[in-house]
Amino acid sequence: MIYGIRLLVFLKEGVLDTQGKTVAASLKGMGYGCLKNLRVGKYVHLDVDAASEAEAVAQVEKMCDDLLVNDIIEEFTIEPEAARA
Repeated sequence: MIYGIRLLVFLKEGVLDTQGKTVAASLKGMGYGCLKNLRVGKYVHLDVDAASEAEAVAQVEKMCDDLLVNDIIEEFTIEPEAARA
């Protein structure tokens, strides 16, 4: 089965997000005073061939550990989608 996986990667709390601060300042300058916080991250979509959703998630976790995420400064969330043949 093919499992679609959404991977969201963000800087950990306490790590300076200069891109997020720049975008937030621009939006506030445009009149969006309601904005209280903004973080910029990465969205990665993967299609993984696996026997089960749990196996697909485990494979993506290993990819994150090996390459996709710098665990010193980043955190991630894995969101599996419905399987397809």
